[in-house]
Amino acid sequence: MAKNRKEIKPRRLAAAEDATRWREAFVRYLRTECHLAENSVLAYERDLRHFFDWLRGRRIAGLSVSELSDYPAWLTAQELAPASISRHVVSLKVFFRYLQLENVLTDNQAELLGTQKLWQRVPVVLSPTEIDALLSTPKPPRPWWRRDRAMLELLYATGCRVSELSILRPRDVHLAERYCLCHGKGDKQRVVPLGRQAVRAVEAYLAQERKKLVQRRESPSQFLLLSSRGGRLRRERIWELIKLYARVAGCSADLSPHSMRHSFATHLLAGGADLRQVQEMLGHASIATTQIYTHVDHSRLKKVHDTFHPRA
Repeated sequence: MAKNRKEIKPRRLAAAEDATRWREAFVRYLRTECHLAENSVLAYERDLRHFFDWLRGRRIAGLSVSELSDYPAWLTAQELAPASISRHVVSLKVFFRYLQLENVLTDNQAELLGTQKLWQRVPVVLSPTEIDALLSTPKPPRPWWRRDRAMLELLYATGCRVSELSILRPRDVHLAERYCLCHGKGDKQRVVPLGRQAVRAVEAYLAQERKKLVQRRESPSQFLLLSSRGGRLRRERIWELIKLYARVAGCSADLSPHSMRHSFATHLLAGGADLRQVQEMLGHASIATTQIYTHVDHSRLKKVHDTFHPRA
């Protein structure tokens, strides 16, 4: 029986053009068959570009586990953070699994790579005073300063990710009812309340700037926050604006758009919010992800201890 069985021989994966071709085919596979979000697809593609930079013309099928284990070390030399290195390794495992499905590889050497154990890094969190300084920074004569203030107010009021903020539409922001509908990972929707200051900032932007920005483009954009050309304000530009205003406000140089999300969660917990409620507002699938903020907010723990411990 074994002699009559047709043996399927794996196709050879050459170095340069074939590697590029398979990478592009993998990206199409992620989009069309796995139906991943575009941001996830782009992240996989960026990770694979690093891998092919490291590969330098060698054949994937000829790599030993020993050789492949040098890849994480190479990423470390590129000064990538531990979390980024772990993500790169996961991306590589998924890519090799795809090559197995396509009969390019018989064995998945990448599965034998260990994932780095990550140090749990304490996120950068702004104090309420720093938040006030940052949110009040957009002002004349900055162009479109009302848009920028609405942008910052929404980030802090909702704790949404920059990618979520970028795709908000006017219909997602219910100003009269004071809540916002955020579209998270996997297109999961969640309702987050809006504070009065965020509502006022968005109202001012809608009344005085958005109409002018819409007119700068032939086909009106359906997104809430618009660029100076009338198109969607992309997340890369949001990053740039936050960095700009952080410098002006004198905030930490390590501040990132995600710091607004960290500050949102930490300040809620400091005010007495339940961890489950914060998890729901952040859109975390697991409460374990939300629990990092209990390590950040030492003041709340001290307050709980002082209130409830009999010998505090």
